[in-house]
Amino acid sequence: MPSAMSPVYYFEPWLQFKTPIVRHLAFCIASPNILTQIPSELAVKHNFEFHHDSKWQNYYQNYEQRLKQLDQQPQALIDFLAQLKSTRLGLRFENLLWFWLLDDEYHPYQLLGHSIQKIAGAVTLGELDFVVLNRQTQEVEHWEVALKYYLGEEKLDLAQWYGLNRQDTLRRKLRHFTERQFQFSEANQYQIQRKFAVMKGQLYLPHEQNNLSLPSWINTSRRLGQWGTQIPQTPYSRLQRHEWLCPDLGSSSQTAVWWTNGLYYQDQPTPSYYMFRQPSLLFMK
Repeated sequence: MPSAMSPVYYFEPWLQFKTPIVRHLAFCIASPNILTQIPSELAVKHNFEFHHDSKWQNYYQNYEQRLKQLDQQPQALIDFLAQLKSTRLGLRFENLLWFWLLDDEYHPYQLLGHSIQKIAGAVTLGELDFVVLNRQTQEVEHWEVALKYYLGEEKLDLAQWYGLNRQDTLRRKLRHFTERQFQFSEANQYQIQRKFAVMKGQLYLPHEQNNLSLPSWINTSRRLGQWGTQIPQTPYSRLQRHEWLCPDLGSSSQTAVWWTNGLYYQDQPTPSYYMFRQPSLLFMK
């Protein structure tokens, strides 16, 4: 089965840039969704789609020269992200995509709204991350964006993918998409014609189970990591939290000697990721 060490080609152009924040922006644009389709186990109430990998590759290629400029002069991107006071990675991801969408000479979208709240009286019904006009199709699209890291357990069924907080599961997130986040057909007086989940990040397979079949909805175009409760023999360095988007060009930490929960990385012979978890934390509620 495919794994973090499989000798296959991955489209990872973000690794060429030297400035961390530009590497992050390139990752947000170029990386594929972690899912290719809605799992059949999910009861779909409001339908949505995922962009095909080729779309993100095209968006990156159209933006590459701009990224190279930002790599030399990143202040505009630094200033834009400085408005974000939260350190949450999911909000950093959303704001990086916002920066890209505002750079509308490089892609076919016109941003019509961001963080649009839907309110009925004193009740907030929900919020739409992005509403955009696709100038190629003339369709109004609603995008919900999420940066997620899930660890697969047992047979890797939909119900067996857990976040670092075990209340955050892949099934729960997809249910939230279909039941709540994509319930709206209009925003800011625009009729919504298509709905897309932009769901990026990384999935991790159990380190000691190599005979599992991957569900068909997992996107193997994105490098899969491994997770486990054992410390590997090969040297890894621990990533800072912002590096979960993309590791810095040079190692930001020493080779791990003692291990705490978190994401670890080695770039030789090929990039690989290992999410270490203390056994005592796996079943905490």
